[in-house]
Amino acid sequence: MHILITGAGGFIGGRLVEYFQQSGHHVIFTARNLKDSPKWLQIAKAIEIDWEDKKSLELSCRGANVVIHAAGMNSQDCFSDPEAALAFNGLATSRLVSAAARSSVEKFIYLSTAHVYRNPLVGRIVEKTEAQNQHPYATSHFLGEQAVLDLGMPSEMKGLVLRLSNVFGVPMHTKVNCWMLLVNDLCRQAVQKQRMVLETGGLSQRDFISMTDVCKTIEYLALKNFPSSYGEIINVGSGVSQSVMDMARLIQWRCKKVLNFEPLLEISKGNIESEYADLDYRVDKLNSLGMAFNKLNNKVSEIDRILIFCSLNFGKA
Repeated sequence: MHILITGAGGFIGGRLVEYFQQSGHHVIFTARNLKDSPKWLQIAKAIEIDWEDKKSLELSCRGANVVIHAAGMNSQDCFSDPEAALAFNGLATSRLVSAAARSSVEKFIYLSTAHVYRNPLVGRIVEKTEAQNQHPYATSHFLGEQAVLDLGMPSEMKGLVLRLSNVFGVPMHTKVNCWMLLVNDLCRQAVQKQRMVLETGGLSQRDFISMTDVCKTIEYLALKNFPSSYGEIINVGSGVSQSVMDMARLIQWRCKKVLNFEPLLEISKGNIESEYADLDYRVDKLNSLGMAFNKLNNKVSEIDRILIFCSLNFGKA
């Protein structure tokens, strides 16, 4: 299968390129700066793309069976520049969707976020839950989603919007900006400072999913035949809620097993949570499509990989 992956220089895009290459697919990728692309990316075919040029977008999609759109601005950058967030996460996505449809791409997979639903992400969340979050990260992704969902005729391209829960995992290289992710941040703290400081009381729940499971899920959906060409939203998560404190304790345990020391676990003063809120991030649609994997083993092995990565590349502060 020929697959175009955007945002290969980023956290999710980079891992997807590695995974699909190792699975034997023909991978084409785009990245912001091809000159600085790491050596491992050279195995796949790199192309430059002008996000505002119709012909450039069509050429990038030509020959691809599937487009996986992982490029986008992160939450911090979206908050700093909401207009740029809408321009890229929203409008550039719309242009790419149109170009893919004109280039006879069979399937377009857009990686969105569960945070379009609400902030904080609490309660029972299904695909029909109203998107209410007004943070620029959420609203810009929601705009990009609409481009995928509004395909219509005469396009025969299948559009999938994947709303990812709290993804964590080892990056492909040290320059990837992924250390604002809770699990990644705690692993790095543990290695560099021999302690982990929680900015909250740790009571809030999240649906943590490893990047390994995300890659497996996306490959499954890329290969699966769908009956029609309409757009579809799919929640992608582990389906298991876990408190921040429980995840921190899991990292603490794995650090002792993998690196032979147990980091201290602290709660930042003045940040004790007064209320506890459940999260039930439903992945029933994903399960109904036949996707299944061993979540616990992948969570643990992913944490181990992050700890080893941090130990090799960052060390003690």
